[in-house]
Amino acid sequence: MNFPTDLESIYQRVASIEPIKYGKSRNFIDGSVTYLSPYISRGVISTKEVFESVLQRGFKPYSIEKFIQELAWRDYWQQIWIHKGDEIDTDLRHAQEPVHHYKMPKKIQDADTGIYAIDEAIDELYTTGYMHNHNRMYLAGITCNVGRSHWYQPAKWMYYHLFDGDWASNTLSWQWVCGSNSNKKYIANQDNINTYTKKFQKGTFLDRSYEDIAQMNVPGVLKEITSLDLTTKLPQSDPIKIEASLPTLVYNSYNLDPKWKSDIQANRILLLEPNHFKKYPKSEAFIEFILSLSANIKGIQVFVGSFEELQQKAESSPIYYKEHPFNKQYQGIEEPRDWMFSVKGDFRSFFAFWKKCKKEMKTKQLQSELF
Repeated sequence: MNFPTDLESIYQRVASIEPIKYGKSRNFIDGSVTYLSPYISRGVISTKEVFESVLQRGFKPYSIEKFIQELAWRDYWQQIWIHKGDEIDTDLRHAQEPVHHYKMPKKIQDADTGIYAIDEAIDELYTTGYMHNHNRMYLAGITCNVGRSHWYQPAKWMYYHLFDGDWASNTLSWQWVCGSNSNKKYIANQDNINTYTKKFQKGTFLDRSYEDIAQMNVPGVLKEITSLDLTTKLPQSDPIKIEASLPTLVYNSYNLDPKWKSDIQANRILLLEPNHFKKYPKSEAFIEFILSLSANIKGIQVFVGSFEELQQKAESSPIYYKEHPFNKQYQGIEEPRDWMFSVKGDFRSFFAFWKKCKKEMKTKQLQSELF
């Protein structure tokens, strides 16, 4: 899988979504997934834009509910992040148990677990910056619930390589799998993995019943652990030019929206903060990906430094930015992001959130049918 960065290719992917097929086959590795997640996570397109696109093509919400629901998961994780803040960096609802260490299983990092589907998925992650969601769940379950690793370092490793790496979705999904953000751990055996990855492997440490997996000792292949060494290679900063009579629009790795205020003249700055990437490192391939995506923004300039340094350079130019939990230190005029629904808040579960979204969706559908 590759991820083109030109707008024509991105919008073509949006136009090619097959939401009914997606609902039926999304859990299979060769299913009809959209491959839009890197563009949604980077703010090039929004969940609302994707949602409205399929409706404009004539699909009725009730016929593509699973597709809409999966989009809503992304907004749900963001709502949790907005309300919990840095708490999502820790065990959110329960302490993960049992935990044998806070490092990374070396064989997982090396794509050498002996489970073909998992090793291939890790290799794909390194090569393309992508991993199918079902493989992410398998991998997290093996790492945390079989290998007894605490979720944080492995989640950080995956986030480092993912092009669609969204801190909330990634972190809270790992916690959902290991039970620190849910009431039940997620475990899959080899038969389950074979079914959804179209493999026929036998004899692995997962080739047993769920009851046996839940009670077994850590397999030898997962006992060797290693510390992560994740660093970010940022580009050289442009010698930026700020015209004080124009507003300054601040973009970052979560907001690369080419349509944002595209009808006005402005100073357009892609801000890459070294301190941010020191705490939340990303791969060199990811940095190249966002730089290529930013080329869709006319007149974009790249500034590597802190927001405060950019603020000094902007002087009297009014600064605009989009709301995001990583933008707490920004000052200026904050603008909202697009959301699929108006539902906001800290919901205990996704299905409590989805219940309100679904109610709003039905109301909108009735209104469209009436008018």
